[in-house]
Amino acid sequence: MGKDTFGKMMPRALDQALKQMGEQIKLARKRRHLSMQDIAERATVTRLTVSKVEHGDPTVSMGIYARVLYALNLEKDITLLAADDALGRQLQDAELLKK
Repeated sequence: MGKDTFGKMMPRALDQALKQMGEQIKLARKRRHLSMQDIAERATVTRLTVSKVEHGDPTVSMGIYARVLYALNLEKDITLLAADDALGRQLQDAELLKK
């Protein structure tokens, strides 16, 4: 039996978000009628790595997720991460009001 690694210990919300992202990537692949092997070749990773991405494995690097998105022609979706930082904007506005 494998030992737990720190890289796999995730807060539940993050774990669920990664699993949802993996499922969305899987659905995008299937809508394009591509196999895991097709994506693996395009992303220059192994089929096993694509499987891990589609399962939302937290030990897969963000760069690999980006390459898989690129293989699906979804690389622009990366720019949506943290794009709407409502809390950060509120904090910034509060600082401006103080001055």
